[in-house]
Amino acid sequence: MKELADGVRRGQRRDVARAISVMEDDPRGARALLRRIFPETGLGGIVGITGPAGAGKSTLIDRLSVEMKKSGANPAVLAVDPSSHVTGGAVLGDRTRMSDSTDSGTYIRSIATRGSAGALARSVRNSARILEYAGFDPVIIESVGAGQTEIAISEIADAVAVVFTPHTGDSIQALKAGLTEIGDVYVVNKSDLPGSSRLYDSVREYVGGKGGAEVVRASAKKGTGISELASLLLKMSSDRRGGRDPDRLVSEVRDIVLSNLSERVDGMLASKECARHIEGVRSRKLDPMTAAERVTRAVLG
Repeated sequence: MKELADGVRRGQRRDVARAISVMEDDPRGARALLRRIFPETGLGGIVGITGPAGAGKSTLIDRLSVEMKKSGANPAVLAVDPSSHVTGGAVLGDRTRMSDSTDSGTYIRSIATRGSAGALARSVRNSARILEYAGFDPVIIESVGAGQTEIAISEIADAVAVVFTPHTGDSIQALKAGLTEIGDVYVVNKSDLPGSSRLYDSVREYVGGKGGAEVVRASAKKGTGISELASLLLKMSSDRRGGRDPDRLVSEVRDIVLSNLSERVDGMLASKECARHIEGVRSRKLDPMTAAERVTRAVLG
């Protein structure tokens, strides 16, 4: 892993891609690689971009990354995609919507959700570390849809932008459903469309009680508001980088412990010993709580 880590450190993109694949698919290799790079990570900025499907996040990120590069930053993008139910692979459509940032040299990588918020958080955290180690700053994380993925991103990012657009009919419902809890910036994207002023007022009303949150208008198509939004996100991520690190690391260790226990439980549930306990429950000779206690003792023992 030393050779791979050295290649990442030099910013060799092929090695960066290989290292992220290791973090996603090779648990043993991931541990070895993380041991090498971890001491020199943790000070880079992380920006999360989330919101309902169809809000134009990818195109917005495309424009934002170009603006960030103009200001001297060196951004990279991790696009969290829906997983293929067959292969578990990511849908790589985001790259086709980020032509400007790709042309300007921004590194873009898609990561599959693979149906697990815990696995997602682990993969994103370590992939972001790879990019930071390679010299990218900030790392922009685009998350998909709504729900646990957004919560996971909010625990990782220094600044989170929630994106809405006037033609997304469920925007206000999404606000009511809890996205107001995770955003530092709320973006009314496609602000050139009819209804944007009404949506802007609604968003301001819903997030008005959230201290420190900003509400801004932008249009990736027209190029309006992009420079201001880029400056705001860069400042937020710069001001907060490292400040959340202790809490983040505690949360990360907890997530890994729970993930490890979950894997052991899954393995135990497939064992003959557990099958006997389950059969005892089915035959009414053993109650579920006693069966669960025995399995738990076996897992922890």
